[in-house]
Amino acid sequence: MELSNRKAYYEYSFEAKYIAGMVLSGTEIKSIRAGKVSFNDSYCIFDKGELYVKSLHIAEYNFGNINNHEPMQERKLLLQKRELKKLENKIKEKGYTIIPLKIFISEKGFAKIEIGLGKGKKIYDKRETIKTRETDRDVKRKYGI
Repeated sequence: MELSNRKAYYEYSFEAKYIAGMVLSGTEIKSIRAGKVSFNDSYCIFDKGELYVKSLHIAEYNFGNINNHEPMQERKLLLQKRELKKLENKIKEKGYTIIPLKIFISEKGFAKIEIGLGKGKKIYDKRETIKTRETDRDVKRKYGI
């Protein structure tokens, strides 16, 4: 199962992508497996050399009890130190941001998140994206690919 942030590919152009582990609490893994994740306006920030994802909404688990998790809490991302330093240096440059792209369950059963280092697209870049998407759709429709 894979949940993706389709809006991010429209809003940003990505230079690099990384796969990170997530520190989850309580019933969050059960909600992720049920597909109850929303990427609306989510982004990543650095705090004391550690990377956190903010505004990632993981809905409360329906069958949870009093120990249910907080839906909008910050979640720590697990990357290697050299990757963290590389990302931290890139973010200091103007215009770069780290956006969550996908959440999936690994073969071992752990929740992983794919993050992308991206720059915001200009309006004309967005128009170009729409144009290529529509031409691809027309070609597929016409030739039955």
